[in-house]
Amino acid sequence: MRPLTYCVGTSLDGFIAGPDGQFDFIPFEGDLAAALLAEYPETIPVTGRGPLGIEGAANQRFDTVLMGRGTYEPGLAVGVTSPYPHLTQYVFSRTLSRLDPAVEIVSTDPVAFVRDLKRRDGAGIWLCGGADLAGQLLEEIDELIIKRYPVVIGSGIPLFRAPFLPVRFTLTDSRVFNTGATLTTYSTSSTPQK
Repeated sequence: MRPLTYCVGTSLDGFIAGPDGQFDFIPFEGDLAAALLAEYPETIPVTGRGPLGIEGAANQRFDTVLMGRGTYEPGLAVGVTSPYPHLTQYVFSRTLSRLDPAVEIVSTDPVAFVRDLKRRDGAGIWLCGGADLAGQLLEEIDELIIKRYPVVIGSGIPLFRAPFLPVRFTLTDSRVFNTGATLTTYSTSSTPQK
């Protein structure tokens, strides 16, 4: 079965974006950027691949990306309708119309859709964001890769927006970079705790 990985950047206080969706406070620099480019090049959107010298880089772990509408919209604001053309792209929205043939809009139940997707042949599935979609898919997430940046923003969009339901994860890897950022990987270790 294909794994679902929530790979996302966050502030020290647990926010993936500011209150209005801003994410320009997250630096992409130094040794962490080098590690991400080498290990997860497919997580770089089309607008950054050329400037970062990875335009033709092969996917390392994922062949599919899942996005909530809020994650997809910043690209739309600058005219990018297919942010990850090197991946199979799904955007979850009940109101958005299909804007690009390479991006499928999913208006059905995310959990049922992802369970079916995990049974299909292919590489890993990357949950790009955001908080609402991650909250709905919490029990389907097999792995968390958290890029924690040394910045506090005070308020914003959390890693997960979900009802109270503790789900345990096991630490499988943790690295600290010269930039002060960390890259921490967790995998599911048990069923939800009641």
